[in-house]
Amino acid sequence: SFFNIIQVIRGASMLVSMHGAQLITSLFLPRGAVVVELFPFAVNPEQYTPYKTLASLPGMDLHYVSWRNMKEENTVTHPNRPWEQGGISHLEKDEQERILASKDVPRHLCCRNPEWLFRIYQDTLVDIPSFLSVLRDAMKAKPNLKKAKIASTVHPGRVREARCQTSVQTSNEAKLTVS
Repeated sequence: SFFNIIQVIRGASMLVSMHGAQLITSLFLPRGAVVVELFPFAVNPEQYTPYKTLASLPGMDLHYVSWRNMKEENTVTHPNRPWEQGGISHLEKDEQERILASKDVPRHLCCRNPEWLFRIYQDTLVDIPSFLSVLRDAMKAKPNLKKAKIASTVHPGRVREARCQTSVQTSNEAKLTVS
């Protein structure tokens, strides 16, 4: 349940997740925790920073680090999926070939860019040695909060009676309400 997820996160010292909306749950991490955001091949972490920004807000006191898949062979693409799930089969052949050959998604406006969708919805095989290297470096660089002065606190209060509700608005629109 949503409540149980928050309970687990409140007691975690590290949150590891692929780039995506689920990283908003880092709001519930305790001070001093580490947020590790994983990025698929061709997606540059420096261009997608909402969770890095969240972790750096005054009072959050979270240590953020990103890992990026640099090995194209550790990628499983899905060109035949529907376009909104990263499929590119609906595009002209030249555009499909360009996207398949790309090594870095260019800056774009969110979120209907076919190259972005193709890359963000690909599956990633995490290269364990490079991932562990990022984790080791992150733990070495982790600040000592006992010495740090607390600026202010932005952690939310205790979550009570958490509810998550979804509803379909139209054939191509859905609504998620969290209270």
